[in-house]
Amino acid sequence: MPYKTIIIELLRQQPWLHGRLRRKRKALAVVNHYAGELKTRHEHWKATLPVSRPDMGSIQLASAALEIALAEVKPRLRNASLPGEENHSSSGVARARSRKRTSRA
Repeated sequence: MPYKTIIIELLRQQPWLHGRLRRKRKALAVVNHYAGELKTRHEHWKATLPVSRPDMGSIQLASAALEIALAEVKPRLRNASLPGEENHSSSGVARARSRKRTSRA
C-alpha cells in the first residue's frame, strides 16, 4: 500500500501547509510520520473489521479499513503543526493572511 503517496497527495490538496512544510524542510518528516500512522491505523482496522463484518471479502475489508483509517488521519494532517510550533487551523491561517493583505493597502 503506498501510504506515503496517499499522504503526499493529501498534503498537495492543502497548498498552504505543503508550502510551509517544504520551506521549513519538514515535509519528508511529516510525510513519514503520517504515512506510518496511516499504515498502523489501516492494519488495525483490517484486523478489527472482520469481527463486525464477517460477510465482506478480504478486498472489501481492506478497502473499508483504508477509508476508516483515512478518515482518522486526515483531520490530524489538516491541523498538523511542526515540532515546536503552535497548531494552526486553516481558518487561523486565513485570518492571518487577510490581516497581512489589509495592512499593505
